[in-house]
Amino acid sequence: MAKIAFMGAGSTVFAKIVFGDCMCAEPLKGATIALYDIDAKRLRESEMMLENLNVTLKADMKLEAFLGVEQRRKALRGADYVVNAIQVGGYKPSTVIDFKIPRKYGLRQTIGDTLGIGGIFRALRTMPVLLDFAHDMEKVCPHALLLNYSNPISMHMMGILRGSSIRAVGLCHSVQHCAPTLLNHFGMKPKKLQWKVAGINHQGWLLEITDDGRDLYPEIRAACKKAKTAGKLPKNDLVRLEMLLRFGYYVTESSIHFSEYVPWFIKSRYPELLEEFNIPLDEYPRRCVKQIKDWKKMRNDLVHKKDLIHARSGEYASHIISAMETDEPYKFGGNVMNTGLIPNLPARACVEAPCLADRSGVTPLYVGELPEQCAALNRTAINPQILTTEAVLTGRKDYVYQAAMLDPHTAAELSIDDIVSMCDELIAAHGKLMPEFKK
Repeated sequence: MAKIAFMGAGSTVFAKIVFGDCMCAEPLKGATIALYDIDAKRLRESEMMLENLNVTLKADMKLEAFLGVEQRRKALRGADYVVNAIQVGGYKPSTVIDFKIPRKYGLRQTIGDTLGIGGIFRALRTMPVLLDFAHDMEKVCPHALLLNYSNPISMHMMGILRGSSIRAVGLCHSVQHCAPTLLNHFGMKPKKLQWKVAGINHQGWLLEITDDGRDLYPEIRAACKKAKTAGKLPKNDLVRLEMLLRFGYYVTESSIHFSEYVPWFIKSRYPELLEEFNIPLDEYPRRCVKQIKDWKKMRNDLVHKKDLIHARSGEYASHIISAMETDEPYKFGGNVMNTGLIPNLPARACVEAPCLADRSGVTPLYVGELPEQCAALNRTAINPQILTTEAVLTGRKDYVYQAAMLDPHTAAELSIDDIVSMCDELIAAHGKLMPEFKK
């Protein structure tokens, strides 16, 4: 039977989704689950939760728990699949630092986990740990597939796939919800919906959306333009709908995220834009505080509930693993290196493209060229992603500065001198969580 290792198993809610899904999948019942974390309390809570779920769902899984760096290889040894969901540095101190220091320089963020200065520094402290995982996998489970959920996915996948020999794919939730969200805005209910998404993570483009072969985009664009004129666009998605009108295509990630990926919406010179496009600054720190508070309330029900139940979700992980175990193909949106899949994006980029999973592994599918305006916007995000990856792989600090200088939002707000000073202050504040940069 398959062995599935979960790195960052202290994320109890997500562990329930991933392994609850696996326990509901008939081909995966009886598998071994290896839980790994560096936090003993959170690891034990996830283990207790899954023990209850294992009984309720009659999944006959074998559960093992491994604590600390010294047991990491034991957790990985012989694994067929490795799911990663770690967050290096957590809310405190790292997320607080990522928001507090840039704010001092006048640089404001909403989420800070994918691009921008927050995304760059999250990658700088997380990618080295993921490379350690990958190098352990090379030794103890060289044929395993890594399913990476840790943001920023594009940068992490570039680092893993360039810095190791393992098989890996990056997974995100936004692709599944893109088309249904857009259709819901305008009350459209197609009977035979088909759609195609490709680009980069959190900036994938809904390239096609049809109902029984009929292109829905003309109707969607007309409805969007009419709603904007009437002041009736949905308030929670104004940024993405503006991009639809300006660039012709809808993007995968939420307006709150997307507002900080481009230079047009969060601008100190035009503070009125925040209200016009309903952009909440410092949103991610608020979410962290709420999640910590909510976890205290829900811990008992989730961890100690003997009759805990679960219904299989649309989360990709269990479906990919099932497809590889049974050889029944499963199509999904994955993050992989651009091996000619999207010709007008760089070869060193990690792209989000349709992929097929079966017994042979994960096979990315050819997309073709993106509309040029869409590719152009993707390239502005890819530039800092590549340079951040280079900073980790080479240890060159100047690549950190250059990544920040090339980030669209950062460059639109700060001078070069301020960008360098801010980066130096962030590097010092994160301390030992940063890579060892060359002198």
